[in-house]
Amino acid sequence: MGSECAVFWDESVLGYDLGGEHPLHPVRLDLTMRLARSLGVLDGVEPVVPSQATDQDLERVHRPDYIDAVRSAPTVGPEVGHGLGTADNPIFDRMHEASALIAGGSRGAAQEIVSGRAERAISISGGLHHAMSDHAAGFCIYNDCAVAIAWMLEQGFERIAYLDIDVHHGDGVQAAFESDPRVLTISLHQHPRTLWPGTGSAGECGPPDAAGRSVNVALPPGTDDAGWQRAAHAIVPSLLDSFRPQVLVTQCGADPHREDPLADLALSVDGQRSIYRTLREWSQRYAGGKWLVLGGGGYSLFRVVPRAWTHLLATVLDADLAPETTLPADWMAHAARVAGNTPLPTSMSDGYDSSFVPWDGVTHSSVDTAIRDTRQAVFPLHGLDPFDSRD
Repeated sequence: MGSECAVFWDESVLGYDLGGEHPLHPVRLDLTMRLARSLGVLDGVEPVVPSQATDQDLERVHRPDYIDAVRSAPTVGPEVGHGLGTADNPIFDRMHEASALIAGGSRGAAQEIVSGRAERAISISGGLHHAMSDHAAGFCIYNDCAVAIAWMLEQGFERIAYLDIDVHHGDGVQAAFESDPRVLTISLHQHPRTLWPGTGSAGECGPPDAAGRSVNVALPPGTDDAGWQRAAHAIVPSLLDSFRPQVLVTQCGADPHREDPLADLALSVDGQRSIYRTLREWSQRYAGGKWLVLGGGGYSLFRVVPRAWTHLLATVLDADLAPETTLPADWMAHAARVAGNTPLPTSMSDGYDSSFVPWDGVTHSSVDTAIRDTRQAVFPLHGLDPFDSRD
């Protein structure tokens, strides 16, 4: 790659623990890093230990009264408000410290890129994209994605592209920067009529002073590898080529997978591997190789997230794994102990063909309708022809 890739990780990030039955369980992170190590993906890599984001870091995105509420929540309880103490965002001990550590990891990863010490940096514990300036939402206390982007803007970056591939709309990041023409946010997600948070329609393009800087691709339930990639390739490259970002930030939630219990898209691990390789290519082609990679959602804790994000780590580190790679016996034994009765896969593949047919400008399916709607809403705002499949 020509320069170091920074991997931000420490077991202390597992302290962001919303409770034993909560879908966002830290075991998914632990199993991912164990699998990546066991497969040799992290050979020769010394992870960077994240440090907590400061109040100054957080206040670039969050209101001071909200940060104070997060700090006091473990002693005050649900009466503290701000979306804290709900089923989605339960209060837990040292919540501020754990949440600030996640934000600090993503901010630190951004700093590695801005400083020139690395072209790529990854923090899989990040990607908490739903948190708003004054309240928690969707399992997210602090919006580490927005914290990292805001810090890079303060360092003088003038064009940052944020691409969100989580199954849920990247609403918190869009809200943070929808009026800032320096940030292009693109979110590919399940259609808001069918999934929380109910936002992210094609018509959400940003206010007049930043028209076209918010891009949303609302995919129908059941969209598979071929449909997802067809949509992404029909929309994202043209916008990145027009915007010419100085860095590409990607939120790589693993929950578009067909087995995810909280959503209804139908990707496979094979499709996710292919998508990660595409993101790498786009970072090289459109962002000069600068690529900040964050985790996100993903609630098939044992079968999907560890494999998907091990492929993600391998892709970022240029240590690509063959799909047919067998899962190591030591990892299988450990995973079996924590997974209980959940049957485990045996390889890094689901056995699916992840190829796709590029969009040809004609509406053949509900995925093509989503492509058409987004292109018609956004492309003219970038000087692009929504009807020309070459754009």
